[in-house]
Amino acid sequence: MLSPVVFAFFGYFLILLAIGLYFGQKQTSTTDFFVGNRSLNFWLTALNAHASDMSAWIFMAFPAAFYMGGAPKSWIALGLILGMFLNWQFVAQKLRLETERYGTCTLSTYFEKRFQDNSGILRIVTSLVSVFFLTAYLSAGMIAMGHLFYSIFEVNYYLGLGVATLSVIIYIFYGGFATVAWTDFFQGIFLLFMIILVPIVALYQIDSWHAIEVAAQNRNLSLEIIPDFSIDSFLNILFLASWGLGYLGQPHIITKFMGIKNADEIYKSKYLGMTWQIIALGAAGLAGLASIAYFPEELEHPESVFVELVKQLFTPGFGGVILCAIIAANISTMGSQILVCASSLSEDFYKYAFKKEVHPSQQLKVSRFSAVLVGCFSLFLAFNQSNTIMGVVKYAWDGLGSSFGPLVLLSLYSTQVNRYGAIAGVTVGGALAASWPILNPYLISFPVTSMIPAFLCSISTIYIVSIATNKTLQTTPHQSVGPQ
Repeated sequence: MLSPVVFAFFGYFLILLAIGLYFGQKQTSTTDFFVGNRSLNFWLTALNAHASDMSAWIFMAFPAAFYMGGAPKSWIALGLILGMFLNWQFVAQKLRLETERYGTCTLSTYFEKRFQDNSGILRIVTSLVSVFFLTAYLSAGMIAMGHLFYSIFEVNYYLGLGVATLSVIIYIFYGGFATVAWTDFFQGIFLLFMIILVPIVALYQIDSWHAIEVAAQNRNLSLEIIPDFSIDSFLNILFLASWGLGYLGQPHIITKFMGIKNADEIYKSKYLGMTWQIIALGAAGLAGLASIAYFPEELEHPESVFVELVKQLFTPGFGGVILCAIIAANISTMGSQILVCASSLSEDFYKYAFKKEVHPSQQLKVSRFSAVLVGCFSLFLAFNQSNTIMGVVKYAWDGLGSSFGPLVLLSLYSTQVNRYGAIAGVTVGGALAASWPILNPYLISFPVTSMIPAFLCSISTIYIVSIATNKTLQTTPHQSVGPQ
C-alpha cells in the first residue's frame, strides 16, 4: 500500500504538470517562452522573483548553517535581505524598461545591443559564463533533490534525481516562463506557510528558549549575532554579508523583472517580495536554531536537519505535505535556471550561429529542446555527490554575481562603459570567481569568499579598460527612467 507521503508527493507533481500543460498552449514565440510576453502583474512578479531564488537551500543548507554555526549565521540573511532590496530599488525597473527598449529577452542580447557589439564576442562570453555557473547551480539543486528523495521516500539517490529532473523538464518544455511564474506563485505561498509552521511547532514542543541555550553551550555554539569583537569575527561577518552582492548578477532572478506588464508597479512587487523574503529567512533560521535542542548530538548529514525535524514533529501524512514544500522550493529555482540556460543556448548561440532570421515556431522548438539538453547535462553533473549543497550554491552564486553584477549596474547607470570594458570585466570576474578557491591559499593566509575580490576586480576592470579604449570607441549616451 502506498504511504500518505507518496500520495502527497504525486498529488503535488500532478498540480505542477497541469499548470505546465495549460500554459504550454499559450506559447507561440520565444518572447512568450522566456519573459511571458511581459504580461505579469506585480504580485506574480514579486513571488516569481523570490520563490525562484529560495531553492531547497532555504530548507536544507540555510537551517544547517544555523544548526552548525549558531546565530552568527544570521549575517547571511541580513546580507541577502539588503542585497535583494538594492536589486529591486536600483535594477528592477530600469532593466525592465531597457530590455523592452532594446527588444531583448536575455541578458546576453541586452548587453550586446546596449554596448553596440557587432562582433558577437560579448554575447558569446556572457552566455558561456552564464551556462557554466548556472549548470553548477542546477547540479546543487539536483544533489539536494536526490538526498530529499532518499530521506523522504528511501528510494535510490539516482532514481530520485531522474524522477525530479524529468518532472521539471516536462513542465518547462511545455510552459516556459509563464509556467515558472505561476508555479512559483503557487509554491511561494505554499513554501512560506510551511516554513513558518515548523519552527512555531518546534519551539512549542521544547517549551522554552532555555533548551536551545543549554544545547548550544554544550556544543560551543554562540546565540549572539556578534559573538565577540575580534578582527576574525568582523571579517567573518563581512564574508557572510557579502552574499547579498550576488543578487545583482543572478540571471534566473533579475530576468524575472523583465516579465512585469507595468514597470511603474515594480515598487509594489518590491515591498511584497521583501516581506516574503524576510519572513521566510527568519523562519528557516529559527528552525535551524530549534534543531540545536532537538538534535544535541551532531547529525551525520546536517543538511537534512529540517527534514529530520519535520519527521520528529508531525505525522507521516502531514509531514509528507510539509516536505513537499522543500521539493517545491527546489523545483522553483531549477525551473528558472533551466529556462535561463535554455535562453542562452537558443537565443545567444543558435540564432547567432545561423546569422539569419529564424521562424518563431522553429526558434520555440529550439528553445524547448535546449531546456531538455540543459536539464540532462545538469543531471549528469549531479551524479557526483561529493560536494555539499551550500558549497556548490556558494560557488555558483559568487560566480554569477561577480560576472554579471558589476556590468548590470554600470550598463544601467554609466555612459562611460564600452564593449571592450564589458567583455574584459565579465571575463575577469568569471575567471577569478571560478579559480579563487584554488588561488586563495596562495595569496592570503585565511579563507576569503570569492565574491569580494572577484566583484571588485570585475567592476574595476570594466572602468579601466573602458576609459583606456574610449579613444577608439565611444558608446552612445544612455538614458533610462529611474527606479521607484
